[in-house]
Amino acid sequence: MNLIKCKNYQGLFKRFYHGQTCIEKYDLAIIGGGIVGTASAREILQRHPNLKVVILEKEKSLAQHQSGHNSGVIHAGIYYKPGTLKARLCVEGLKLSYNYFDRRGIPYKKCGKLIVATEKHQLSQLDDLYKRGIANGVPDIKMIDGDKIKEIEPFCEGVRALWSPHTGIVDWQYVTNCYADDFVGLGGTVIKNFKVVKMGESPDDSEYPVSIYSHSIKRVMAKYVLTCGGLHSDKLAEMTGCSKSPRIVPFRGEYLLLRPEKRHMVRGNIYPVPDPRLPFLGVHFTPRMDGSVWLGPNAVLAFKREGYGWGDINPIELMDALKYSGFRKLAMKYMNSGFQEMLKSVFIALQVRELQKFIPDISEYDVERGPAGVRAQALDPDGNLVDDFVFDRGDGKNGISQRVLHCRNAPSPGATSSLAIAKVIAEKLKKEFNF
Repeated sequence: MNLIKCKNYQGLFKRFYHGQTCIEKYDLAIIGGGIVGTASAREILQRHPNLKVVILEKEKSLAQHQSGHNSGVIHAGIYYKPGTLKARLCVEGLKLSYNYFDRRGIPYKKCGKLIVATEKHQLSQLDDLYKRGIANGVPDIKMIDGDKIKEIEPFCEGVRALWSPHTGIVDWQYVTNCYADDFVGLGGTVIKNFKVVKMGESPDDSEYPVSIYSHSIKRVMAKYVLTCGGLHSDKLAEMTGCSKSPRIVPFRGEYLLLRPEKRHMVRGNIYPVPDPRLPFLGVHFTPRMDGSVWLGPNAVLAFKREGYGWGDINPIELMDALKYSGFRKLAMKYMNSGFQEMLKSVFIALQVRELQKFIPDISEYDVERGPAGVRAQALDPDGNLVDDFVFDRGDGKNGISQRVLHCRNAPSPGATSSLAIAKVIAEKLKKEFNF
């Protein structure tokens, strides 16, 4: 086979019919053009400007899934268990993000967040959150009473609340593209419409031992590979001989929109005190950069990994989730709450009832159905939500496994933490691959 590099689509098809393949070679290939992949690519080239690095993205544009379908919140790090990598990276990421936005001229709003206890039995949990925030180094958080809640959010009712003035909002999809622009400006390459179907040993070049095959006839060869595949991170890991666990199970979060004439009722982020008996946070109020206000989300199983509606079904991916022991155990444990979440998806009034605990004046006539996002929830075989970062390199039995680093789980708040995560990944690559 004559291996040549294609220059344009016309040449691509001509070479295809002559049995030829497009080849491109890089020192490092990063699979996944979401916010973690682009932030990591940018950080790596800043540290190692002589490397030839490429981002491989399966969609026609970047940040098309989790990075472009999230609430847009810049989190401060209150909810997370002290001492975890997740907590540390969120607090660090908050500072790095605001500094980056200011340097880059990216618009954002530091509108703050209230975590509101609407009932007295939630006060002990709210106290625990305050202690967590202090332990995590969250800046300027404080406990406030019901009267002070009204000063911050006039329409909100609550017994007591935590106030986080440095929580903000931004368009994370736009931020992702800014990271990518920086990366390209540093000499990096972005290849879109490159859906990875296989990774294997290069049969024809020992200097670039990893071959990455796309669904087209293009092939990328690399010395090393980093995967940041989000909803497909476990499948990418399996390509190099890694374990099937933790498994990604997709959960769809469906939002409602507050009608324009009612948007004045929400100034900043209003969040619930989490119920420790439930796996997900619950509904909240989120203002957006475009002036809209998102309400929700619920949490239901998505019928495909990129299933943003009930009609989005992939039978293979659905069966993959249903057969996984971790999902079955999770479903059995939370059967009642899972059923309630499905009902909320169908009947808006049920979701509004949850929202009325915080803002009683909202009615179902004040809302309409809004967008949805899909969360790449990592589950272990026992049905536990994997709540911290997971990196994997396989067991070494696969010929290329020691040249591939997988970021298998970058949980929320992955966007807020993205610049801090990028530093961790860059250090890990330096150590593992001797950059």
